[in-house]
Amino acid sequence: MCLNLATHTKRNRARFVGRPIRFYNASSSECFGNTGAIPATETTPFRPRSPYAVAKAAAFWQVANYREAYNLFACSGILFNHESPLRPARFVTRKIIATACRIAAGSDEHLSIGNTDIIRDWGWAPEYIDAMWRMLQQDEPDDYVIATGHSCSLSDFIAETFAALDLDWRDHVQVDQSLFRPTDLPRSQADPGKAAERLDWRAHMRVPDIVRAMIAAESK
Repeated sequence: MCLNLATHTKRNRARFVGRPIRFYNASSSECFGNTGAIPATETTPFRPRSPYAVAKAAAFWQVANYREAYNLFACSGILFNHESPLRPARFVTRKIIATACRIAAGSDEHLSIGNTDIIRDWGWAPEYIDAMWRMLQQDEPDDYVIATGHSCSLSDFIAETFAALDLDWRDHVQVDQSLFRPTDLPRSQADPGKAAERLDWRAHMRVPDIVRAMIAAESK
């Protein structure tokens, strides 16, 4: 609940400071929960399935409430997965990249991974920062889904990573049941059409591009 408290505090400051503040709230695709086969838009109901997602959903509605009640320029970016080499090693994409690079360099370890069937929309973080900036340049505040509009499975991400290093992922990956999450989301898909129409923003990096960029950074 710290995220909610922090958001509430910042909203109060923006309300009383008396300056033309533009406030951006980092919301999350986790608010939607499992999207199924229908890509999520800004009007898709929230069904959060983790404490993190519940906190993010509460923060989203706090921002919307303050915007409507006090006429503040406050918007939320509902960002789907956005990757970069700055991800900590505990995040699954960075874990995959780092382990695969070590194996390619001669390590005899295996990549231990959880559910490889999950489907996500993976984008490139620097492009998503541009989308955030564009939200704050609009005449009116609003909320936007930010995503590539293209989803793939974790196994596809893994295969792409190992293939980029001339390796067959099936020789180096072990599925570990202990790493499965009890309420993991089977599928997360998005329709970023509103951002394309109103912000003139589109993601250009896809999973193959992201994998190669992260490998290049890891290799340094």
